[in-house]
Amino acid sequence: MGTNKSLTWKGKGLIGVVHLKPLPGSPRYRGSMREVCNAAVADAQAYEEGGAQGIMIENFGDLPFTRGVVAPETVAAMAVVAESIRATGVELPCGFNVLRNDVSSAMALAASCGGAFVRVNVHTGAVEADQGIIQGEAYTTMRKRATLCPEVGIWADVLVKHAVPIGDLGIEETARDTFHRGLADALIVSGVSTGAATEVDDLRRVKEACPEAPLLVGSGARTTNAPELLEYADGLIVASSLKLDGILTNPVDVKRVEELRKVMG
Repeated sequence: MGTNKSLTWKGKGLIGVVHLKPLPGSPRYRGSMREVCNAAVADAQAYEEGGAQGIMIENFGDLPFTRGVVAPETVAAMAVVAESIRATGVELPCGFNVLRNDVSSAMALAASCGGAFVRVNVHTGAVEADQGIIQGEAYTTMRKRATLCPEVGIWADVLVKHAVPIGDLGIEETARDTFHRGLADALIVSGVSTGAATEVDDLRRVKEACPEAPLLVGSGARTTNAPELLEYADGLIVASSLKLDGILTNPVDVKRVEELRKVMG
């Protein structure tokens, strides 16, 4: 798979998500950025050792999420984490997802920290989520990308998890809008929630609607279903099934990464 923006690989790709512990300013922050950075570095190293082709840094511990722009301390903390990972010698291409939908901050991080891509949960259209109504800002995003970090890929969800779409567009038309009208560089299809399996039929429908679009699985990939998902997808974005004992809050298990890469071929 290859996007037309900075990140390419041969065959099927594996992007490991670095789920950050709560950051400064969030309700569950424990007061130690050293602890946050050490955990993130360990996960990034496990992904690299296990054979992943990239990592994506995500402020996963910052519940509850905002539907708008995150606080400046969040962006600062994520930059510190990214540089801590690089300082240990991890060479994997890196992307950013600033939850819930702050693609502007994600692009700022990518521009400042040498990021290859950003994930945007709602790029076009609108959804209802636990944060309320979230609207896509493709107009603003693509213009800011052009001036700030033109080499950074925009990876956009199609009918993102933890949300329901507003309107009756089907998955095919949503994919076409996201790729052709929103100008996303790659499309992501997920299950209904974090760790929930992505439906193979959803992948098929999106691939048929946008055969030229790089397509990634955004949730629920594991050794048991990866071959089936990869019949249509060009790569997997994975975290939950690669944690120790498959428990979401645990560190990444390098053996699980190796096993998934083996299944992926």
